[in-house]
Amino acid sequence: MSDHVPPDVDFGRVWAEVAGEIWSPPTGAGERGLAWLLGSPAFARVIVTTPSLVVSWLLASVVVLGVGVVVTAQTGEPWIALLAPVLAGVGIAFAYGPGVDPAWELSRSMAISERTVLLSRVVAVFAVNALLGLLASFVVGDALTLTLHWLVPMAMLSALGLAAASASGSAPVGAAAVVLGWALIVLGGSVSLGGMAAVQDARLMPIYSALAVVLASVALALSNRKVTGW
Repeated sequence: MSDHVPPDVDFGRVWAEVAGEIWSPPTGAGERGLAWLLGSPAFARVIVTTPSLVVSWLLASVVVLGVGVVVTAQTGEPWIALLAPVLAGVGIAFAYGPGVDPAWELSRSMAISERTVLLSRVVAVFAVNALLGLLASFVVGDALTLTLHWLVPMAMLSALGLAAASASGSAPVGAAAVVLGWALIVLGGSVSLGGMAAVQDARLMPIYSALAVVLASVALALSNRKVTGW
């Protein structure tokens, strides 16, 4: 049969395309809608395959916030405000990079820049986590006050996770920086100001805002460089 194969037909390439179609995950309604909104099916696939936006990760986040809702209702302490920022920061640290990103090669072959892909995923992760935190706040009541208490720290920790992961070239290092940084802030605020001052003392909000701007600037500067490892 091989004697009858035309010399200008690359069956290896044809088979690779067939295998890609077979093993490619099905496109859901959400992804189709996102593709229509963005005008690019490939860009939509990059967003929906963000490691910290897959179903298992989102379910884990919902479980953690669910525990926070229960503990907040029983103790009256703002556990949602403590948990929501760190979940977003860790999620953003794991938003992009080889070894954690199933669409890494796709993102590097797209016409748009890697920086655009990264920033789009960061916005998506932040928005999803903010929505989850807002829903959890509604469940325990006093949503507006709780949201103001954790939204600014969430922005700060998200910028920290992105900057640390970009600087180190490692998503786990970025996540560790978020967890350690938030733990130090919470413990330091508890010792110096008492209670859960990290999310209850309004005097800290301008500091969080300034840190968020500085860290976001650092992350943007790092994302301008040629990405070679993360």
